[in-house]
Amino acid sequence: MAGIIQDIGTFFQGARSWISFLPRISVGNIIEIIIIAVLVYFALLWIKNSRAWYLLRGVGMILAFALLAAFFHWDTILWILEKTGAIAVTALMIIFQPELRKALEQLGSKNLISDLFSLDDSRENQVFSERTANEIVKATFEMAKVKTGALIVIERNVSLKEIERTGIEIDGQVSSQLLVNIFEHNTPLHDGAVIIRGNRVTAATCYLPLSDSMMISKELGTRHRAAVGISEVTDSITVVVSEETGRVSLVESGVLRRISDAEALKAALSRMEEQDDAGYNRFKIWKGKRKNERKAD
Repeated sequence: MAGIIQDIGTFFQGARSWISFLPRISVGNIIEIIIIAVLVYFALLWIKNSRAWYLLRGVGMILAFALLAAFFHWDTILWILEKTGAIAVTALMIIFQPELRKALEQLGSKNLISDLFSLDDSRENQVFSERTANEIVKATFEMAKVKTGALIVIERNVSLKEIERTGIEIDGQVSSQLLVNIFEHNTPLHDGAVIIRGNRVTAATCYLPLSDSMMISKELGTRHRAAVGISEVTDSITVVVSEETGRVSLVESGVLRRISDAEALKAALSRMEEQDDAGYNRFKIWKGKRKNERKAD
């Protein structure tokens, strides 16, 4: 017993000696750590919610190639990278100019502290419900019967706020009547895409990036090419109704597939709903809250 106590004392004495080598942390250091952590958090949030993420992935691939060249001693490639690296910072500033400008505008117009503590509530508003899926399915096949062209983009994890800015703000509860009315011929909002976030229609008449893929059938028009284009740069799901044939298609991850009936579309949207609910539940556990607690409130 005495030997065990002696060993424990020796252990704590050694730990104390190791700790003495560490730099002392003052209150000012703790404040700096918190400030840097908040800045890094908002920088990552900005990258996620803008197209900067895809640009940074390209930069990351270039850096990985540079490390590979350094490992294998490819001197010529390293020389080229060294000479072009001097203008890389300026080039990045030019490439990221639209995103940086919008980030600075948001920084000046929002309360960062309130945004930080309201993230859980905003994420809750993005949950995709079964009722919303039913309303989308109903509206889709009502428009398909009369060959009313439609383009419905459903946001998932990647933000579509950049796309929303190209259209007109709606912010209305998703309903079949609203969707059918938006895409009705000769109405002010029928041209362009509708953006759905959670259970709300956030914007209409939005412009989508067109896909450059040569795999898209020549029979399909601009509406389908735009649906494929947005799915190539985001994880959104897009429902398309052809104005010429009335056919319904679903586009995800750059892949366009025909939907034969309402049940098939409902099944596809239900799978998306289950995946989003699973991700949302993990988010809430991380935040230390449960869904039934909020319902009880």
